[in-house]
Amino acid sequence: MALRPVQVNIKALDDSAVGRFWAEALGWSVFRPGVTTYIGPVGGFVWPDPVAVGIDVVPVPEAKTTTKNRVHLDLATTSAAHQAELVTRLRALGATPAHVGQGKVPWTVLADPEGNEFCVLEPREIYRDTGSIAAVVVDCADPQAMARFWGEAIDWTLHEVADDHATLRSAKGVGPYLEFLRTPDVKTVPDRVHLDLLPYPGDDRAAEVARLRALGATDLDLGQGDVAWTCLADPEGHEFCVLASS
Repeated sequence: MALRPVQVNIKALDDSAVGRFWAEALGWSVFRPGVTTYIGPVGGFVWPDPVAVGIDVVPVPEAKTTTKNRVHLDLATTSAAHQAELVTRLRALGATPAHVGQGKVPWTVLADPEGNEFCVLEPREIYRDTGSIAAVVVDCADPQAMARFWGEAIDWTLHEVADDHATLRSAKGVGPYLEFLRTPDVKTVPDRVHLDLLPYPGDDRAAEVARLRALGATDLDLGQGDVAWTCLADPEGHEFCVLASS
């Protein structure tokens, strides 16, 4: 039994506008499979067996608060010139500088048109083959505990575990990393950005959800009602969903 991350879920007042921004930012395509806006690599919307981690922008009535998101994207670049060009292009698309206490660092912190923070990284060898998204980054209090939970929860390979960070990636060696970073702040508002997980075709979603609960996940009521997916929270309260494969 296994689950895999298949999309980063972003809540937005205007899902179409935020979806267009991220499609332009990543050089991906926009699909409208239902009431949400999906952004994925050029080539088509592949479901129920996606081949990449995409972005699903979901319309909600509430605007983002001023509180920093505890989940964000890091974008990869291949050179200093590429980094500078990408930052300029993103700002022309509507991104704005964001200040999250980063100080003087070699990466650039921006926010999308609705204030969701993300980073444009300086070139790093580790991200040379990830594609546009280098990593999905999660702020947490205990990266080692997060590595234990998520290492069991999904079928990705654990690459590194230290006191202040932990890193996982698809066992196929493709796509972004999933990184947990120790931060001093605590979770105070619902996550504006979260991961959606999907069972492999033929696997039992109910059994997977039960397995996650046994690992320490808890049920989450966001007012979702009777839906085809299951909302859970990891041991530090980060929301995530287990989707139906069809």
